[in-house]
Amino acid sequence: MAGRPHPSRRTVLRSAALTPVAGLGLAACSPGEDEGGGAPVDLGAETEVAKGGSKLYRDEKVVVSRADDGSLKAFSTICTHAHCPIGELKGSKLICNCHGSEFDARTGEVLQAPATQPLEALPVKVKGGRIVAGPAS
Repeated sequence: MAGRPHPSRRTVLRSAALTPVAGLGLAACSPGEDEGGGAPVDLGAETEVAKGGSKLYRDEKVVVSRADDGSLKAFSTICTHAHCPIGELKGSKLICNCHGSEFDARTGEVLQAPATQPLEALPVKVKGGRIVAGPAS
């Protein structure tokens, strides 16, 4: 084509080499099913979460807390700092093993940085004696 410069071989090769890496980076950082975007999940018997207590469901990446009045709250356990799955619950404190962020399992609020945003709240209810959490639960 007249008037348009042709890219050098080096430019073409550099672009080809960087494209797959950039694509992988976007996929790793984009929201997906691991961040609460999937279907509602049956977590187990409602008796598994005592009044005033919290339970971490590691495989489902969800924490459920029950208030003293019996009401339930659920939060995604994908850390809002670097999107690592949170794997530790001590009392009502969730601890992210990646960078040390801490969250309140009852409210989702940040207790310790580096995270600055609260955990994503998820709909939760009891259905047939079982705790069901997630979108449109």
